[in-house]
Order: sequence, then structure tokens, then C-alpha cells
Amino acid sequence: MAKRIFVTGIGTEVGKTFCSAILVEALEADYWKPIQAGDLNDLDSLWVRDHISCIRSSFHKERYLLSAAMSPHAAAKKDGVEISLGDFNVPETIHPLVIEGAGGLMVPLNQKGDLMVDLIPIVSDETILVSMNYLGSINHTLMSAEILKSRKINVRGIIFNGERDEESEKIILAMTGFNCLLCVPPCEQDLKEFIRDQALIVRESFAV
Repeated sequence: MAKRIFVTGIGTEVGKTFCSAILVEALEADYWKPIQAGDLNDLDSLWVRDHISCIRSSFHKERYLLSAAMSPHAAAKKDGVEISLGDFNVPETIHPLVIEGAGGLMVPLNQKGDLMVDLIPIVSDETILVSMNYLGSINHTLMSAEILKSRKINVRGIIFNGERDEESEKIILAMTGFNCLLCVPPCEQDLKEFIRDQALIVRESFAV
């Protein structure tokens, strides 16, 4: 069975889709976003597809397409559906599969109290945590790490996205014991070329 990697973040807008594109490119992987909430004319799967160079990758259909840019539980309620943990069939593929979550780990999926973190072991083998340096990000990253550890979820490592803060990164890595897979700098070139360049770096992390 091909490796299934779940990409989660310390919150919203930290670059999960961007980092997922880098991983898809690096691993020549397929991509799947089980839950998409928001503008259905601007799907994350289409963004990843349009910004990678790998021609082997397939982009699998979302299980839930929700029209409102809200927490999955609220967006699903608004659309008259209920998300169930038993209703996710992982796409079959011979390639590695990058699975992108929605929001952070503690985002509720339904009115019963199921959370995004509950979905991770159902659909994936390991997780990559995306962090971004901002005031308060140490706290958010360490809390996310504690949640993953408490659930005994296999964490491949952390990707730091955006402006570097070496002191923050150093204490996070020391306190979590996680590996740093990649530090993604701000993009100052063609985005597709940038993703390809970052993919070459992260590919070495997976080769170790």
C-alpha cells in the first residue's frame, strides 16, 4: 500500500495547501482533500494541480464539498448534511497520497463532537504539521504537538512556512522532538518554479 500522509496545520491560513503542493511535487504523489469548505469555484485541489510540474499526480474527488467558508460542522449543517467519520473511503492509488485537512486539529466535523484529529488515523499513516512564525505561534505549535502525541499519531515532522524565526523554530523542535522537514522562505520567484525548488529540498528529508 502506498504511503498516506496527512497535512495538518497549527491553525487556518498557515499554508497547508501550499505545503501540500510542495509535498505532492516532491513525492510525485496524488492529492486528496476530503473536506473542502468555501468557494467551490476555487478548490484547493485545482490550486495544487495548477502549481505543480509532476505529471504522474492524480487529484481525487472531495468527499464533502461545503459551500460556506466555515468550520466543517457549521458548513455541513448549513448545507443540510452531516459529516460522519465512517464515511471516508481513501482513494486507491499506487502513488503516495498527500491528504490535506481543513483548519486545525480541533476543528469540529459534526454536531456529535468528532474532530479533525479523529479523522487522521482513519485515512492516513503519518502526519506532517505545518507551522508559521507569528506572535503566539510557539504556543499554537506546541499545543498541536501535544494533541498529536496524546492521540499517539505518527508525526513525520514539521514544515515551517514563511518568514524565519530561528529562536522560535529551535525551541519548538527541542520541546516537541519533531524533525524539521523544511523551512519554506517567502516566495520571490515564479510560484511554480519555487514549489519545484522547495520540493527538491524536502525530497532529501524523506530520503533520510
